Amino acid sequence: MMKGRVLTLTSTFPRWPDDSTAPFVPRLAVNLQKLGWQVDILAPHAPGAAKTEIIDGLRVKRFQYLWPASRQTVCYQGGAMINLRRNKVNYFKLPALLFFEWLALRRILAVERYDILHSHWILPQGFIGALAAGGRVSHLVTVHGGDIFGLRGGAYAGAKKFALRRAAGITVNSSVTEQAVRELVPAAAVIERIPMGVKVTAPGGVNRQADELRRCYRKNDGPLLIFVGRIVEEKGLADLLAALKMLLADSVPAALLVVGEGQDRPEMEELARELRIAAAVHFVGWQPAARVFDYLNAADIFIGPSRTAVNGWKEAQGLTFVEAMMAGTPVIASRTGGIVDAVRHEQTGLLVDEEAPRQICRAVKRLLNDKQLYQRLAVNGRKMAEENFSEEAAAQAFDKLFSQFLSCRK
Repeated sequence: MMKGRVLTLTSTFPRWPDDSTAPFVPRLAVNLQKLGWQVDILAPHAPGAAKTEIIDGLRVKRFQYLWPASRQTVCYQGGAMINLRRNKVNYFKLPALLFFEWLALRRILAVERYDILHSHWILPQGFIGALAAGGRVSHLVTVHGGDIFGLRGGAYAGAKKFALRRAAGITVNSSVTEQAVRELVPAAAVIERIPMGVKVTAPGGVNRQADELRRCYRKNDGPLLIFVGRIVEEKGLADLLAALKMLLADSVPAALLVVGEGQDRPEMEELARELRIAAAVHFVGWQPAARVFDYLNAADIFIGPSRTAVNGWKEAQGLTFVEAMMAGTPVIASRTGGIVDAVRHEQTGLLVDEEAPRQICRAVKRLLNDKQLYQRLAVNGRKMAEENFSEEAAAQAFDKLFSQFLSCRK
């Protein structure tokens, strides 16, 4: 029996199979369908993507906002915030994106009946949803972090307040995101903390793919370190490269896997050459989700040295940290943003300050020299991920919230 119909409004949805766009929105939607909800998707179009299609039972519609399609460069490829920062021309394309998203949403709501409008990100989806929804549908806004920390002040702050105050409910992915939302709109409606989840994998067992990767990239008997994420300034890869140089100078034969793509990859490759550590750094590019798990499982230590960006952005949750825990790989992370919800110092991982390569170096050495600590972090991290950050738990929390909205409307 179908519980209700949900229209998901998002700018973060894979353009095609095995796309580099983070898959947390479709994963949530698919799990909600398993719980009895019909979930449709409305997202911006991109060059090469289909206008309409069905993916894993999800009806997907993509609206075009510029012609020809090749001019649509605001979304995807690392996200709107990154694209706006790297190319100021994209700011002039925002009005078209806003208008055609509003128009597409109005048309769908005029011809189809939905119980819930679920907007991922405050801007522009939450704002457009608030304009178009009226009282015809319960509007839920999910705040992922970059939307609350970035684009501050002036009209942006006003638009965010408008969207959040008119929402029937708000969800946030971490404690730091919740705090930021409450500071912006102290009298907001329902705020639920629901972190995005990761796929739960079977513990232990033989992973031949991971064994092959380990043999391929590991240097002698030294540790294999791994970074997974967008290669952009705020992810802190430069600090990790500096820490690797320190490790090699201290006769620790470490090797580093860099899994991901981003606008700053050429600069990071050049930095590795300048530091004379290029032979120990392997940029393997973007990898499909299933393959990322093999890379995480192959590595000895996961390192996520995120920084606070100039515009105020910070790591609101960081799913890759939880994915590393699920793979049984100990985590070293920056003490910033919502990372601390999952990475608890000396319990489920080790925390270091932002922009602190020397601390990263010391943390790696500590894990290598203290096997009991290494094993404890691996076991506790996996347990934390299973119990608090599974895809199923996230879907069940949204299922409960959607059901409450339906009860209130009835």
